[in-house]
Amino acid sequence: MTLATASSTSAHDSSEASAVTASVVVGTIALSFTDVIAVARHNARVTLDPASLGEVAATRTIIDALASDTEPHYGISTGFGALATTFITPDRRAQLQASLVRSHAAGSGPEVEREVVRALMLLRLSTLMTGRTGVRPATAETYAAVLNAQITPVVHEYGSLGCSGDLAPLAHCALVVMGEGQARDRAGRLTNGGDALAAAGITPVVLAEKEGLALINGTDGMLGMLVLALDDLANLLVTADIAAAMSVEALLGTDAVFAADLQQLRPQLGQADSAANLRRLLAGSGVLASHAGPEDTSVQDAYSLRCAPQVHGAARDTAAHATLVAGRELASAIDNPVVTVDGRVMSNGNFHGAPLGYVLDFLAIASADVASMSERRTDRHLDASRSKGLPPFLAHEVGVDSGLMIAQYTAAGIVSELKRLAAPASVDSIPSSAMQEDHVSMGWHAARKLRRSLDGLGRVLAIEIMTAARSLDLRAPLTPAAATGAVRDLVRTVVPGPGHDRFLSPEIEAVVQLVASGAVRHAAGTDLAWG
Repeated sequence: MTLATASSTSAHDSSEASAVTASVVVGTIALSFTDVIAVARHNARVTLDPASLGEVAATRTIIDALASDTEPHYGISTGFGALATTFITPDRRAQLQASLVRSHAAGSGPEVEREVVRALMLLRLSTLMTGRTGVRPATAETYAAVLNAQITPVVHEYGSLGCSGDLAPLAHCALVVMGEGQARDRAGRLTNGGDALAAAGITPVVLAEKEGLALINGTDGMLGMLVLALDDLANLLVTADIAAAMSVEALLGTDAVFAADLQQLRPQLGQADSAANLRRLLAGSGVLASHAGPEDTSVQDAYSLRCAPQVHGAARDTAAHATLVAGRELASAIDNPVVTVDGRVMSNGNFHGAPLGYVLDFLAIASADVASMSERRTDRHLDASRSKGLPPFLAHEVGVDSGLMIAQYTAAGIVSELKRLAAPASVDSIPSSAMQEDHVSMGWHAARKLRRSLDGLGRVLAIEIMTAARSLDLRAPLTPAAATGAVRDLVRTVVPGPGHDRFLSPEIEAVVQLVASGAVRHAAGTDLAWG
């Protein structure tokens, strides 16, 4: 089993960033996970498929014909939401579309991260290029130009209910395409949307019938954050195996429980991959060999050691399911109304974010559980009654030094936060638009909390790795396995070995960066299973 996001060009591999796709073609063919990561995280250029642009133009003729019809058509010659029965005369429709975007750009709170906004814009462009939304080719071309100029609309933390899609976040992007609102330029400077476009030589879009609605009615924010999260997990779940292997070794546990035949008795795919990783990581360990044999009493290691493949594997299986859902959404054309293949303009409910909201919540649960197990392993290193001969708190001079005591506090505090973030957003709903939109997904909020959760997971794993590295040093002259020893040596490039108490916060942050960049995973070897 392999996560669909996993590739040799993971966003976390700074050494491989140059290998990321230099240009992404957007058309009627669904974008891949790698495409989204390339544009969102590595500024890959966007090219529009000419044949797909032709389809966009053909579909636009349907909208133009309906615009001249005396009968009202939702989103073309009517108001929106609870105002859907209000007919709008032709001379007011440009104002209608612009007013829609302006009124819906009602976000509040901190700015959303640049990579999220770029993913959101790319995914909206992808839907526009399906030819099912009725926008003009020039509008799609302007979205591509904004992405290529690395102009980032300012999108705020709050504003989306995840139904009808991510309205407010998408409206903030559309506002900049209109030459209004706020944006950050290529250098990250905050500027007016019109000034940002002018500096890049981009002509603002004057929205025609249906276009305002087409630019804001999608699940693109939720989906973008899901794809980014799966890319993060492809790194973090392998790192969790590395951290567990280092702890099993340094705590004088056994690798016998990870044997392939034992894993086959319970044929869960993720569990098998995790156990295989642990076997590879611990191969040739002098520390394990020092207490191996018939007299070894370690066959009943604590659950946080013995059951690591079961928990890490369940997280992998959850990520695999989320990958399946995300892949389907990448192949979707989300809009309301939508122009069908046979030319009908139909209202629908495909903008509801439930499929994404559920899996975003599932992943937050998995993230919290993997972190919880990691923190328990960290605590075992520090407790002299359970660490099999290591000094209390791994302190250099017990009593005078506190060692890594408070590093565990930090991990415990993060884990408690992750448990709160694991409470599902998708079970909540709040009515809006005068009860027209009376059930919403809260998928955007599920995605926002998942991003915080994965950041916390990386920090908890970093603390375990830093702690286990010190424990391995204290086991000298016993030698670790090649893979775990390589990770210990990597940690030593940014954090000194055992000694008197030091300022711990910078050391923790340095290892956090090693985890986030993928350096830990690379140090352990490239033959580890991703998913």
